[in-house]
Amino acid sequence: MQTWVWIVIAVVLVAIVAAALIGAQQQQKRRSLQDTFGPEYEREINERRNWREAERELSGRLERRRELDIRPLEPQQRERFTAAWSNVQAHFVDAPADAVQEADTLITSLMRERGYPMGEFDQRAADLSVEHGKVIDRYRTAHDISQRSASGQASTEDLRQAMVDYRALFSDLLGADERTQARAR
Repeated sequence: MQTWVWIVIAVVLVAIVAAALIGAQQQQKRRSLQDTFGPEYEREINERRNWREAERELSGRLERRRELDIRPLEPQQRERFTAAWSNVQAHFVDAPADAVQEADTLITSLMRERGYPMGEFDQRAADLSVEHGKVIDRYRTAHDISQRSASGQASTEDLRQAMVDYRALFSDLLGADERTQARAR
């Protein structure tokens, strides 16, 4: 065979190997994002209808999270928040709409105490999604119900669902401290 044929074969083989390596890296990145964000990964794909754009957004969230100083709660802080949550739940019986507003405020306070920035709701949800991807959609639902409740457009069943969803995020935010401490041991 002539030299130029060997060169073409070598170039084609290098291109095939390079394409395989790039594909493997993309698959690994995709799996990592899916593991990190859970259902939030699929939500972003469905919302954007473009997996590259969705993955770029999620990767950006990871970068932003690395810059944040998210810290665990001290035991006294945990006790204070746990007691406050119990009070909010007890208040639900007599004033469901007020209790939902209180739950929203308590979640915001807990996030602030942990070090999350307190920007617009969508940014807060994006920041939370990195470590709380399994419950972030519940936070969005609860917040939406809270907003509708403020204008008198939420039923008692809606308000109950908001409390259940807020509790899921509240527990996950407190549980994150326990997971972080267990990894440190």
